Amino acid sequence: MLGESHDLIHEFPDLEGKIAALRAEDPKFAKLMDDYNGLDARVRTIEELGTPVADETIEDLKKERLHLKDTLYAMLRA
Repeated sequence: MLGESHDLIHEFPDLEGKIAALRAEDPKFAKLMDDYNGLDARVRTIEELGTPVADETIEDLKKERLHLKDTLYAMLRA
């Protein structure tokens, strides 16, 4: 769905406590999460406002967001 939030709490509600703990304790996790949130906001803004961008650009942003989410999830499951 266009403009849908993909924040980590929304994506992994069962890991909310671990997300908060890692964000507070692990600077690398916190940085990656900030990067992820920023990228998610950028994608949502483009989708919601109908900002003209090449299809490849939005797809690249979504792939980068997915890669960050996979990295963060691996850190959460470690």
